[in-house]
Amino acid sequence: MSETYDIPRILKALPHRYPMLLVDRVEELVPGERIAAIKAVTFNEGFFQGHFPGRPIMPGVLQIEALAQAAGILGIETMQLADSGKLVYFMAIDSAKFRAPVEPGCLLKLDVSFIQQRTRICKFHGKASVDGKVTCDVDFTAMVADPPK
Repeated sequence: MSETYDIPRILKALPHRYPMLLVDRVEELVPGERIAAIKAVTFNEGFFQGHFPGRPIMPGVLQIEALAQAAGILGIETMQLADSGKLVYFMAIDSAKFRAPVEPGCLLKLDVSFIQQRTRICKFHGKASVDGKVTCDVDFTAMVADPPK
């Protein structure tokens, strides 16, 4: 079953808050399989002031973070851990490739799918794109864990 998420539902799944929340909408979520989400990239983002003056570009690491947050929603919802307090942590980032700049005013599409799923460790493939043009693709591993005390 595919589902869509608005901001209140995203906030229930993720611990991230402004300015680090990088998922604005989930267009499709198929538990155990994939998620399609959107990050609305606006000129008001704090990083654009310094990256780069006169030619604002979203940093590649933030594209990966947005993909990881989408993967976090996919993992938490697949494992039915929303509101459990569990967090999803990066363990590894592999094969990251940046193919095109992401500029203010665009909708960054975030497509993430499971490569492998275990009890606490999951591997994902993520692809970010703007208007069908891939801007970033990456494989990464994450772990579901309790928050630090």
